[in-house]
Amino acid sequence: MDYAEIGHRIRLYRKLKNLSQEQLAEKINISPTHMSHIETGSTKLSLPVLVDLAQALDVQTDKLLFESKPAISEEISEILSTCNANQLDVILSVLKATKSSLNKYL
Repeated sequence: MDYAEIGHRIRLYRKLKNLSQEQLAEKINISPTHMSHIETGSTKLSLPVLVDLAQALDVQTDKLLFESKPAISEEISEILSTCNANQLDVILSVLKATKSSLNKYL
């Protein structure tokens, strides 16, 4: 089990809910330090904490354990929904240039 990936997904869903690590930690009765360790993957995640996180973030545990792109897609969609047409054009140009560069160097 990749705890760093799980932590990354938890972080994405937390940000979608506009919660700080401290706020989420308080909701599920763990320390902010423990929450930070969960998000960085530097500690193993217990089943009770996983269930509490899923409930607090209003997602199924499977999404925290197994999905990565849907959470990213949701975050991207939320960002794009606040952009005007000019901003969207710039973002699209930047994405195309970034993808092109990644293809050349990676």
